[in-house]
Amino acid sequence: MNELSALICRAERVLERLEGILPGPAAPPDWSAAHAFLWRRRHGRGSLQAVGVPHGIRLKDLQDIDDQKARIDRNTRQFLAGKRANNVLLTGARGTGKSSLIKALLNEYGDQGLRVVEVDKADLTDLPEIMEMLAGRPERFIVFCDDLSFEEGEGAYKALKSVLDGSVSAVADNVLLYATSNRRHLMPEYHDENLQARHVDGEVHPGEAVEEKVSLSERFGLWISFYPFAQDEYLDIVAHWLRVFGVPKRKLAAARQEALQWALMRGSRSGRVAWQFARDYAGQLED
Repeated sequence: MNELSALICRAERVLERLEGILPGPAAPPDWSAAHAFLWRRRHGRGSLQAVGVPHGIRLKDLQDIDDQKARIDRNTRQFLAGKRANNVLLTGARGTGKSSLIKALLNEYGDQGLRVVEVDKADLTDLPEIMEMLAGRPERFIVFCDDLSFEEGEGAYKALKSVLDGSVSAVADNVLLYATSNRRHLMPEYHDENLQARHVDGEVHPGEAVEEKVSLSERFGLWISFYPFAQDEYLDIVAHWLRVFGVPKRKLAAARQEALQWALMRGSRSGRVAWQFARDYAGQLED
């Protein structure tokens, strides 16, 4: 009996030590410190870190995506007003303003209670813990996942799928998830998967692999697609940023040919490339 008691005591001491080592629940941040937060995991412990200086891009800085801007802006305003709104998936060409649009929403509506919590794809398995921290708060939170895509068998895929629509617990009314991706269905798609399709009474039924991949993106209620810019659209964006950076009006026409050459060298006419050219051009004039 004495040996059993001693064994129990030793086991209790080991458990006490383990409790001190194992990560506990994340402590809530100072919610008044910022409008944007980053979820970071260090030494096995996750925490929300305030972003002291968020990106300063504004909605009016985003050119030639008026339809996409109007759709996500309407959804966000409904959310802020306590009305029904959807999770949003922004997909399409790189550099066309997908992530910038979400940052601009924060600058537009941060003073009205909007908050953004950015979560890296590698940390999506922490989403249930993050949701618990946000639930019940008076602010309205957008959980933001940038450049989202998955490979076969990733655990984060199932975690995101469960949070969006597959759990027995409801998502808090003050939280939406906005994600950007270059892939419409968030996972790689292979030609041989299409061969699994079946024909039943004249109808096409996709194979299980395709159904599984589509099922995640379908959990986002609002899909917003972005497309490569035409030459004139690209030049409009260049001109906008040159004006923002203080380039004199008389210099705008002279920059046109250089802007086209810059895009040719980069192999892309995107909003990001236009912004990068304008910074370079304006910087040279400052010499």
